[in-house]
Amino acid sequence: MIPVIAIDGPSASGKGTVAQRVAEKLNFHYLDSGALYRIVALSAQFQGIGETDENKLNQLTKSLRIEFKEGKILLNKQDVTESIRSEECGILASKIAAVKSVRDVLMNVQHQFKQHPGLVADGRDMGSVVFPESMLKIFLTATPEIRAQRRYNQLINKGISANINDLLQDILERDRRDLTRKESPLKQTPDAHFLDTSALTIDQAVNQVIQWFSDVSN
Repeated sequence: MIPVIAIDGPSASGKGTVAQRVAEKLNFHYLDSGALYRIVALSAQFQGIGETDENKLNQLTKSLRIEFKEGKILLNKQDVTESIRSEECGILASKIAAVKSVRDVLMNVQHQFKQHPGLVADGRDMGSVVFPESMLKIFLTATPEIRAQRRYNQLINKGISANINDLLQDILERDRRDLTRKESPLKQTPDAHFLDTSALTIDQAVNQVIQWFSDVSN
């Protein structure tokens, strides 16, 4: 029995940072499922494939060779860790995530990350669809305004200019797509713990997840 901690939530909620630190503390493997869709989006941009061309997107997704290695994300042996984090790539990834055939291909990729001693996976449908058998499920969120501010701070710290009002509108639009899409919409499962990080530090959020995992493990 390989334990899985599934952390789902909307864009810029902090779930990736929390999930990665929880994985480090528990010495578990880590899956950033959103990065997979961003990789497909980046590749589609390079090849001029639109988000509505399902056949080409399906073929493209099958051809990709993705690795998470030493804190880096590799696509066909090339480091794309920073390239996939652009706002443009994130917006396209949100649209591509609604394509069923792409989700089907990436489902198999995600399952391969479930290895001993355990896995922490973050995304939109980790607990509801990809790993429904997860030992611990968490729905992690924050207010749209807080999420926009966090994303703004990230971009500014990287030297990237940003407009917080535009970021807020992008977040609200992504929320709408994620919540209403036909394939694997973002939702809190009945058995998931609700974690609002609006007023929490990263350490506080991580400690809460560790505590919940300790509770279900004993």
